[in-house]
Amino acid sequence: MAHIDILVATTSGNTEYLADQLSDQLLAAGHTTTLHYEPDYQQLINSDPATWLCCVASHGAGEYADSMLDFAEQLSQHQPDLPLLRYAVIAVGDSNYDTFCAAGRDCDERLQKSGAECLVERLEIDMSIDDPEQKTSTWIELFIKAL
Repeated sequence: MAHIDILVATTSGNTEYLADQLSDQLLAAGHTTTLHYEPDYQQLINSDPATWLCCVASHGAGEYADSMLDFAEQLSQHQPDLPLLRYAVIAVGDSNYDTFCAAGRDCDERLQKSGAECLVERLEIDMSIDDPEQKTSTWIELFIKAL
């Protein structure tokens, strides 16, 4: 079974709640998880091999939520080579804004450029119309199979 580091970028708490639920589903499937509500770049970047599930809410004009801002800035600044990293991204946003899911899309692109292996296509959740639990139910099964 795999160990999954769940990186959480949240402002209002909705993405944190979603990450907690995903962690419970992964635990029920026999995996272990660590939730990172304020991801620490040095700690996470130095653990090889690793599997990350990034739950990223866009904030303001498409920026990362405060809880993950430092991590995202360091990832951008250092541009690490991460060939042993496996990851998936859940992007959370509101389609009423033209920056819909911009932070999650950015996270996905940065990890792809780092050489990390994407396990399953990015899931985008529109908080203005989607039920996050329902939208992730099929996706998490795909993620678990890819592990």
